[in-house]
Amino acid sequence: MTEAVVVSLEPWDDVWRRNQHFATVALQRDPQLRLLFVEPDHDVLHDLVRRHRPRPGHRLSNLGPGESRYADRVWRWSATKFLPRRLDPTYDARWACHVQRAAARIGFTHPVLWVNDPRGASVARRTGWPSVYDITDDWLAAQRTPAEHARLVADEDYLLNRSAQVTVCSPDLLGTKTGSSPRSLITNGVDLDHWRTPRDRPTDLPDVAVLYVGTLHEDRLDVPLVAATATALAGSTTVTLLGPNALTPQSTSTLRDAGVVLLGARPYAQLPGYVQHASVLIAPHLVNAFTESLDPIKLYEYLAVGRPIVSTPIAGFRDRPEVTVAQGPDFADAVRTALTASGHSAYVADDLPTWQSQGARFAEALDDARS
Repeated sequence: MTEAVVVSLEPWDDVWRRNQHFATVALQRDPQLRLLFVEPDHDVLHDLVRRHRPRPGHRLSNLGPGESRYADRVWRWSATKFLPRRLDPTYDARWACHVQRAAARIGFTHPVLWVNDPRGASVARRTGWPSVYDITDDWLAAQRTPAEHARLVADEDYLLNRSAQVTVCSPDLLGTKTGSSPRSLITNGVDLDHWRTPRDRPTDLPDVAVLYVGTLHEDRLDVPLVAATATALAGSTTVTLLGPNALTPQSTSTLRDAGVVLLGARPYAQLPGYVQHASVLIAPHLVNAFTESLDPIKLYEYLAVGRPIVSTPIAGFRDRPEVTVAQGPDFADAVRTALTASGHSAYVADDLPTWQSQGARFAEALDDARS
């Protein structure tokens, strides 16, 4: 029986990301594989500050039947975090102990540790499980407190030098994340059938929609640019953001005051309908060291449907001839020009990596670590 413990930056939910796609391919390839999916903590104090109702972490349980076709072989667990680390400096060590106990409760004896969240280093240190560190973002380049940054540096140094395998999603990360562990580049991908199968137009999509799809995050989204674009195009189109909102209340208010429509998250199964029926697809990201490290999944999803795309000059997007690149005041002008594009499909991108192919490569990395 093969086993893997996944320390994930995101929960297993309706918004499918790299971890869920890769896990599904691995489960498909190996009928004996079982996974423990360790989700982010439920942070009580953070919920209270944001005026959300605090929620406890997930008790150890299988996924629901509607969450995965392999639900009987996937367990989820998450901790409840009450205090910030500066008031509870031993929290990560206790959390790692709980992860180990959760794995033991479902009968895991010699799992591979799949680390997506760098704090998985705490589990690696405690258990000695062979590890695969899958890097999808350069969190060292993101805005963090000095204490958070120091913790990330220490965790990443351990993982880059002690993991059996290190995989990265972008060429930039391959060049910057160096250590003694073997490294390989495995980009993100796309399920072409999922995105190209025609869907009905969602009823809540504005008539002429300039659409962004993805988590709204301060480290990625250029909030002033989005607001300025919405203001410049008012009356001719509606700038629409589709995805979980992790922005501050101030940034959220800035966008709404500019007339931006925030639809919130939608299940992965519904996303193609929004993208297929958008007038223009946009990627108004900040241009900085953090976004340079990314391999945006939305790039492949946008290209799969063949709609006009306007992006700031960020990694991935700026290298594609199908994408119009602009920034500052020129961004709204580029969107205005793209709105005049005729026909439903402006191009056919036939060179896109798929989740099946990339997931197979990652499953091989897990196998190599296990052996």
